[in-house]
Parts: sequence; structure tokens; C-alpha cells
Amino acid sequence: MHFNLVFEGGGAKGLVFVGAMKEFERQGHTYGRLLGTSAGAITATLLAAGFSADEMLVQVNEKLPDGSPRFATFMDVADTISDADWENSVLYKLSKRIDWPFVPERAESKIDQYVFRQFMQMKVYRLLFTFLELGGLYAGNAFLAWLREKLDLNGRNLGQATLAEFYEHTGKDLTVVASNITDGGILVLNHRTAPNCPVAWAVRMSMSIPFVWQEVRWQKEWGAYHGRDITGHAIVDGGLNSNFPIRLLISRSRDVIEVMGPHDGAFALGMLIDETKPVANSEIGPKSAAPPAVAEVKNLPIVRRVSNLVNTMTNANDKTIIDAYKDGVCRLPAKGYETTDFDMSNARVAALIAAGTLTMQEFFQTFLAES
Repeated sequence: MHFNLVFEGGGAKGLVFVGAMKEFERQGHTYGRLLGTSAGAITATLLAAGFSADEMLVQVNEKLPDGSPRFATFMDVADTISDADWENSVLYKLSKRIDWPFVPERAESKIDQYVFRQFMQMKVYRLLFTFLELGGLYAGNAFLAWLREKLDLNGRNLGQATLAEFYEHTGKDLTVVASNITDGGILVLNHRTAPNCPVAWAVRMSMSIPFVWQEVRWQKEWGAYHGRDITGHAIVDGGLNSNFPIRLLISRSRDVIEVMGPHDGAFALGMLIDETKPVANSEIGPKSAAPPAVAEVKNLPIVRRVSNLVNTMTNANDKTIIDAYKDGVCRLPAKGYETTDFDMSNARVAALIAAGTLTMQEFFQTFLAES
């Protein structure tokens, strides 16, 4: 059968899509339109670039020279903070209000700068600064470099491609979803709405889970979004608006057609990450452990509260549509896995992928029997 595919966001849990696609390909099904948010945007983009499930599996299992997963580098703490960022920060402005006893007023400014620069040498403080001032714990540069590298792999030469160039080269109708937190709107990024936006940056914006990865500012050279100038707007994970944007593939409403084009009649198959469904053998191998500096910041009450709020919002937005379209949604297990488990053991990766394969097989047995 021929399907349009949509993939939910879920960070490292998105590895389950690799297993699901292995079974999808084994059964000989084909796909047309590809749509995703966050981790789903990564999967959709790699598929659109011509990666098979087996090729994606190779990338999933990529290791660094020390044997650790390359995915672990996605949790990259900023090496430096630009002078412009910290000098214009609220934290710095507050620090300047400190009245240093017995210090002449003309010398206080130099002391303020010196003290702040010393703080910036500390990894844990850079984490806290980027969380409070730049929208996320991690810089996201390592992910961007990784994705560009993969899109250039084996002569694809798509690492720097815009959405329009990507569509022209691959012929695949790719859409990724992001959220504009400057004006509160959803961004449906494809060759129609944002032709000059680089594919790699579109995905980087889509996976910017608030307070996990730093937000992205829309650049002038990326052109307009759907005819509107949004230069300088702050863009984050599409999950804030739609973590499972299957509506964009099934609706024939005017607002959807404006950004997606006419409905092509293909059946939309949704791949949903279900944190309530257990993964067989997932207890094999150690669970991921955050580096000490990261753990200190992640344990702050404000971080925990914000994380819970974000999870609640992203899970609630699409529930009504999911319930109404349940026969076209494959619920892939991910219980016990965390969004930022990028350094999980080989055994836990294998268990998650195997669970995706088995669940997709069971889904098609029921789906094809009822079709």
C-alpha cells in the first residue's frame, strides 16, 4: 500500500521509528508525503533524503572513538557565551546593581564584568545562563552539524539545501512543524511556506524542546514564512502547537490546504510514541545518566515544573484528533525511556527498535485484515 506518513515528537524515544520503518519496508509499502515534529521531523527528513531503515540504523548506532554513542553529543553545553548575550542579559543587569562596599563607583563596572566573566568559565553556570536567558540547557550545535553531515552522506549534498532545493532534488514532499513563541503561532515548514529556509535549520527549530535546547532566531536570509516577515522571531519545538500533526495530512480545511497544498487522497499513517506501552528487554543495560553539571541544573524546581508543563501541553493538543483517527495510528511503545536518553546503551537501543518492528507488524496484521 501507499501511505502518507506522520511521526510524533519524542526526542531519543524516536529511535523506535527505525524499528517501525524496518517492518514497513519489509512488507513492501511505499510512502509519499512525510511530516513530523521534533524527533519525528528528523525521521521524516532522513526518509525524504532517501535513507532506508537499515541506513538509519547505522547512524543510530554510530559511536565516538571512546565507544560512547554519537547521539550523546546532542546534549552539548555551550562552550562560550557571546559578549552580546551576557551583556544584554537580565542576570548581568541585576549583578550590576550590587553595591560593592569600599569600591569606588567607577571601578564597580570593571569588577562586575570580571566577576561575570569568571562565572562564564564554569560549565554549570553556562548551563544555568542558557536555560534562563537563551531558552534551553543545550546549544544544539552538535545536532545541527550531525544532521548536515548525514544529509551530505553518499553524495546527497543536501546539508546546506533549502526546503525548495530539497524538494527539487528529492521530489519528496517534506513538512516539519515548529512553534513561533514570539507571536504564538504554528510554523508548517515546507517548500511552499518557507522555500528559502535551510532544511537542517528547519529540523533544528522543530526539535528545540523548550528549556532543553536553545531557541532559534529566524534569520533574514531565510526569507518570509508564508509571505510574512518573521525575522528575529524565536522558534522552538513544534510540539507546543502540535506534537503529532496528523491533522495536516487528513484535513481538507482551507487553512491546511494553504500550507500543505490539495489533499492527494493517500491514506495517512501516524506513528505515535506511547509512553504507557512497555518495551520488552528494556531493563537490559544501564539507563542514561546526565553529566553532574547537567543533573544539578535539571534538578532545580523551576526546571522540573517547566518540564511538566511542557509535557502536559504537548500531550494534550492532539488528543482529540488522535482519538478520532485511532485506526490510522500505530502506537509505538517507549515506556521507561526519556526524551534526552541519547546516551542509552546498545542493549536498550536494540530493545526499543525491536519493539518498534514488532508493534508495526502487529498493527499491519489488524489494519490489512480490516481494510
